[in-house]
Amino acid sequence: MAHSVQGVVARGKGLPVELTTILVPDPGPGEALVKVQACGVCHTDLHYREGGINDEFPFLLGHEAAGIVEAVGSDVVNVKPGDFVVLNWRAVCGTCRSCLKGKPHLCFNTFNATQKMTLEDGTPLSAALGIGAFAEKTLVAAGQCTPVNPAAKPEVAGLLGCGVMAGIGASMLTGEVHRGDSVAVFGCGGVGNAAIAGAKLAGATTIIAVDLDDRKLEWAKQFGATHLVNGSKEDAIVAIQAATGGNGADVCIEAVGHPEVLRQAFYARDLAGTVVQVGVPTPTMTMPDIPMIDFFGRGGQLKPSWYGDCLPSRDFPLLVELHLQGRLPLEDFVSETIGLGDIEEAFHKMERGEVLRSVVVL
Repeated sequence: MAHSVQGVVARGKGLPVELTTILVPDPGPGEALVKVQACGVCHTDLHYREGGINDEFPFLLGHEAAGIVEAVGSDVVNVKPGDFVVLNWRAVCGTCRSCLKGKPHLCFNTFNATQKMTLEDGTPLSAALGIGAFAEKTLVAAGQCTPVNPAAKPEVAGLLGCGVMAGIGASMLTGEVHRGDSVAVFGCGGVGNAAIAGAKLAGATTIIAVDLDDRKLEWAKQFGATHLVNGSKEDAIVAIQAATGGNGADVCIEAVGHPEVLRQAFYARDLAGTVVQVGVPTPTMTMPDIPMIDFFGRGGQLKPSWYGDCLPSRDFPLLVELHLQGRLPLEDFVSETIGLGDIEEAFHKMERGEVLRSVVVL
């Protein structure tokens, strides 16, 4: 039996999103039906609407979500009805060459639901990141459901499903920030501020926030930044070197997704330091113009960070517990709570830099 629910759909490139009726199938083998309780408005959803991911319209948007499992299909053992879960887009397969090497966080064959959710006329929907959680209910692969402590509020737990996990992981997992390290984060939106929070959790003593917007820099201070640099008013590279004894930061995290910012991060790190790119570029962007002798001579590591190199089954429950202990202020990422009908305006607020996260609460 299909469930008739309300969901937010992007019908074409650049068109305003539409709240409409969608049909969600009962779960088949390996699938789970989830009643969505909250879903963050992530920049990736805007990328989908703008055609920046692919052109497989119409999209059912939303992916940064938490909710309650309502039903599961056959062969599902990791979750059961009634479980409070955070949805993830890395449901590891366990059998690909990366999983077999003991690196499931790099799984090359992650699972999504087999059945399609549809419009009322039967048009199949492409679920954003295989989730599609701007809806009252969604159908996902059971492995996309990660049970966490139900004491956490859905509107904060769901943020781990994408942006906050990406930022924290960029620091703690990809960047491997250690106690006493210096860290510079370029771009202080949701992902960048999560990287700052992750650097603080890891024990970094110097955390430098770089942005062009003083409001975002003030947000960064809340999450643990010790130094604030407005790149429109001073040279970010010079400022980072000044804050680190003239050396540059041990770890520089690019959370914008722009070649010029990546170039700044490259030159703002210490010798043998690490550059992490977690900001998502557009398909037409190219690597910055950096002389090969500089690439060779500075040593260190340049590392892209996809989903913060996280393993949801390991990392989501841990971070929820840290939040419940008061050590990870997830609630500070929530700028506002909204309804399903408010997502188009939330996109505009995001573009204007007015919010860290708008979160849909159902």
